[in-house]
Amino acid sequence: MSIRFDRANSQLQKTISYIIHNKLNDPRINPMLYVSEVNVSPDFKFCRVKISLDNENKKETDELIKILQKSEGFIKNELAKMLKMPSIPKLQFEFDKGLSASLRINEILSTLDIPKEDGEDNEN
Repeated sequence: MSIRFDRANSQLQKTISYIIHNKLNDPRINPMLYVSEVNVSPDFKFCRVKISLDNENKKETDELIKILQKSEGFIKNELAKMLKMPSIPKLQFEFDKGLSASLRINEILSTLDIPKEDGEDNEN
């Protein structure tokens, strides 16, 4: 991917996160929401926005996606005010399953009782 797309994705990610947390006044939005990844299409017409939460409540994440999708017009309007882009892309919000999978793996690993080998003492 080119530097132009990387820069656009990075700026969109920061700005969308700022808008969701500071300008979107909806009490249903979880403050632990995290915009984990943004991918804009090569023609800058579409943008996939991946969000994640620190919990795995499917009902809450589905509701959050619906809220954000309904707020797309407001978010795009704010993006137009804050960014200089040729056109503001259509936003598609989706849940990022990667973070929740990582958290689940870490949780499972922390519950395992793995004995240490003789040479693996962590004492100083």
